[in-house]
Amino acid sequence: ANEEQRAKYEAELQLLQERLAEAEQRNQRALSMAQQTKAGHVYVISNVGSFGENVYKIGMTRRLEPMDRIRELGDASVPFPFDVHAMIWTDDAPGLEAALHKEFVRAQINKVNPRKEFFGVDLTSIRRRVEQRGLEVSWTLAAAAAEYRESLAIEQRMQADPELADAWMRQQAAAETDMAVPSEAEGELATLSH
Repeated sequence: ANEEQRAKYEAELQLLQERLAEAEQRNQRALSMAQQTKAGHVYVISNVGSFGENVYKIGMTRRLEPMDRIRELGDASVPFPFDVHAMIWTDDAPGLEAALHKEFVRAQINKVNPRKEFFGVDLTSIRRRVEQRGLEVSWTLAAAAAEYRESLAIEQRMQADPELADAWMRQQAAAETDMAVPSEAEGELATLSH
């Protein structure tokens, strides 16, 4: 029975490895196609909690799901998610992105690294420049900045109510304990004790 099971598992493993290789090839083809085409989305996003008011990132993606890129930008490296003000589909995303960057080069936040696509400019100026190009775009003018605004409200309530602040601290401590991952040595000790 052990030899039969082993043969069965090896066959399943071979099938899974083939499927993985096929999926990786499809992914590579899709990536290659995306890199060959100029079509894509130019996005205008902000992160008020991280960068303040009137700071916008103007970037582009050729991904089929452009929001994946926005979520990726908001993961781990900034304390709050980005708000999308415009997602502009165009046949020449690199061209539109470059043109907008050129329009706002003086307002670029990072004066040393031009690859950082953040600009200190009001959103109506960006909107005006996009609309001058004849592009019909749906705009969200006010940043929701939901987590940021909620964090500010919590902080204000904690300032006014020390008991609430203590309860919040206990909640955070419990959350940190729940998220703690045992070290490799702890895992080995747990294995040895069984």
